[in-house]
Order: sequence, then C-alpha cells, then structure tokens
Amino acid sequence: MKLDPSAFVADPELINALEKHSTAISCDADRVLFNQGDHPQGLYILDQGETTLTMASSTGEQLMSIQARAGSLLGLPGLIGNEPYTLTAIARKGARLSLVPRDKFNTLMRSDPQLSLKMLQVLAAEVRSARQALSNR
Repeated sequence: MKLDPSAFVADPELINALEKHSTAISCDADRVLFNQGDHPQGLYILDQGETTLTMASSTGEQLMSIQARAGSLLGLPGLIGNEPYTLTAIARKGARLSLVPRDKFNTLMRSDPQLSLKMLQVLAAEVRSARQALSNR
C-alpha cells in the first residue's frame, strides 16, 4: 500500500503551537520512536531528517513503508483514539524531532478548539490517503 507522505504534514501554525509544549529529541543513531501495538506516549513532530513509518501484518509481513516528511505528526491516530499505535516509527540518524507528552497534548486539545480542528484536518488527510491507497490496489 502506498500512502501519500504529505498526509502526515501539519500546517506551520499547528506545529508552532504544539512545539511550545514539547521536548526536543536529537537522534545520534537510528531510534525507534514507537512500535506498532505500543500504547501511545505522546505525539512526535518531525522537524528535520528522515523517519520511516512501517506497518506489518500479524504474521510479520511488511504491508507498507513510508518516509515521513518534515512537519509530519507521528502517532496522532493512536493518541487521539487512545488506542495502540498502528505503525512503527523509526527516526534515522541525524533526525530532529519534538515530543508532546500525552498529558500536555490532551490539555491542549481540551483548551484550544482551533487547535483541535487543525488536528482533525491532519487525521482527515491520513484517512483520505489510506482510502486512496486502498482504491489503487
């Protein structure tokens, strides 16, 4: 399945608002941010570099792989739905990211309706991309 990498990208206003509540992460080596099936710990923002998102079947077969672009929000569906991550994210050596912890993310979503709407727009783009990829199979 081929997802559009731009589906994960948020507008700069949303990224700026989120990064005010985040902690910077620098990758001196490849680093697993989260694994498929992990309980969400927060929202990752890819500021610079490469991050690979993958999905595996229950038998371990790789179903998809996508290179996230700078400005991508990683782990958003799991965090919003309070469900395990459906992808694995591996940041490549040299990548710079930010992590908005779960509690800060939840507080932001409750306190800023405009921010919540912008999050929904990113989720909608991910859903559209997934549906498009399925229809092209």
